[in-house]
Amino acid sequence: MIHQYSRNGINIVLDVESGAVHILDDLPYKILTYIDEENIAAECPAIVYKELTGYSDSDISFAYSELYSLYKKGMLFSKRDYNIPLQEEYPIKALCLHISHDCNLRCGYCFADGGDFMQGRKIMPYEVAKAAIDFIVARSGARKHLEVDFFGGEPLMNFDVVKKTVKYARSLEKEKNKEFRFTITTNGLLLNDEIIDFINSEMGNVVLSLDGRKKVNDSVRKTPNGKGSYDIIVPAFRELVKKRGGKEYYVRGTFTAQNLDFSKDVIHIHSLGFDQVSVEPVVLDKDNPMAIKKEMLPVIFKEYDELADKLITLRKKGDFLNFFHFMIDLEQGPCVIKRVKGCGSGTEYVAVTPDGDIYPCHRFVGNSRFIMGNVMNGFDTDKKISAEFAECNVLTKPECEKCFAKYYCSGGCAANNFNENGDIKKPHEISCELEKKRIENAIYIKAVEALQK
Repeated sequence: MIHQYSRNGINIVLDVESGAVHILDDLPYKILTYIDEENIAAECPAIVYKELTGYSDSDISFAYSELYSLYKKGMLFSKRDYNIPLQEEYPIKALCLHISHDCNLRCGYCFADGGDFMQGRKIMPYEVAKAAIDFIVARSGARKHLEVDFFGGEPLMNFDVVKKTVKYARSLEKEKNKEFRFTITTNGLLLNDEIIDFINSEMGNVVLSLDGRKKVNDSVRKTPNGKGSYDIIVPAFRELVKKRGGKEYYVRGTFTAQNLDFSKDVIHIHSLGFDQVSVEPVVLDKDNPMAIKKEMLPVIFKEYDELADKLITLRKKGDFLNFFHFMIDLEQGPCVIKRVKGCGSGTEYVAVTPDGDIYPCHRFVGNSRFIMGNVMNGFDTDKKISAEFAECNVLTKPECEKCFAKYYCSGGCAANNFNENGDIKKPHEISCELEKKRIENAIYIKAVEALQK
């Protein structure tokens, strides 16, 4: 399978199974519209000569021979040559620790119902956090490198337990031959010098929540008394990043139906001094006035195109901005198993609530159908749920089989799929369409950079 498209005079062809990307002149690009896996052969098919009357036979023959050479090298119309074996049990390598089911913001689009995940406002006791660390150590098998993400609600509302948990995990590293990498997601309202210093010392990555322009941010990211958060958090985020010394971070925003001109929010965040930005589409019930609807897709597609052009212009000026949805590795990237399986939710990655309940990921928290166990009651998890998620990959989703983006989105978010369709294997249609557009732009940016060298 191939996917071909043109953008600003650049003809791009993606060979889906091999991952090879080709930038083609007009003639070979046109030839590809008349050949496929079934009719490619050593000799150029007669239909090509018949249809492309504006070119000489010799030019067509030469261009076709170049395409056929790519085919013989396994870089065009390549075939799938792997299988993904299912395991009875997977080592768990990543943990989303819901350190707080409380929040000091009431964001209008919050999937966690104001931070409590429909379970009542509470914070995680240290005993539960400690048991969660013991759980991931016990269930990680031979894996040395483990990930723990402090999540909420707002995790800084339980900062003391965050500190104790990090200290406890560090105390196990040498004895258990493990290395922990911590991350934290924060809305920034409680940041101060002590917390900033701790985060920059202990967190391998930090996610800073900001939706963009002041008007956009404050219209949805409000405190319980209705006040906006922009003026409080922007100075704190700037201070944190300034002190971070080049360590990983990114500013993470959300766009909704109310700000479809979100490229302006990306550029605004960059203007504040941040070069690592992710502004992502909200996923809500279709009846919500902020929900992204199918009829909005053309507007959003145009916005992604404009954002790609803006990034290219910035980079030409030596001003770097990394937009996370345009990140793509065309050289090596994740192994094929990772591309097929995706994030590993329910198998290699789980979430733990303040009560100790284990879920496949943070987006399933609050739905009792997906409780896999409890860290306070031993370290076993529900194997039926794990098996269900192990089978949730691009090879088991008919809609994904013919999609060019399948190895970049890995079949999409299981939670979005379930919430929309009641089935973790049935892709969320709008998310699919947006992902395909982002992939096209990500490859286009790489193509522009390659042509400029």
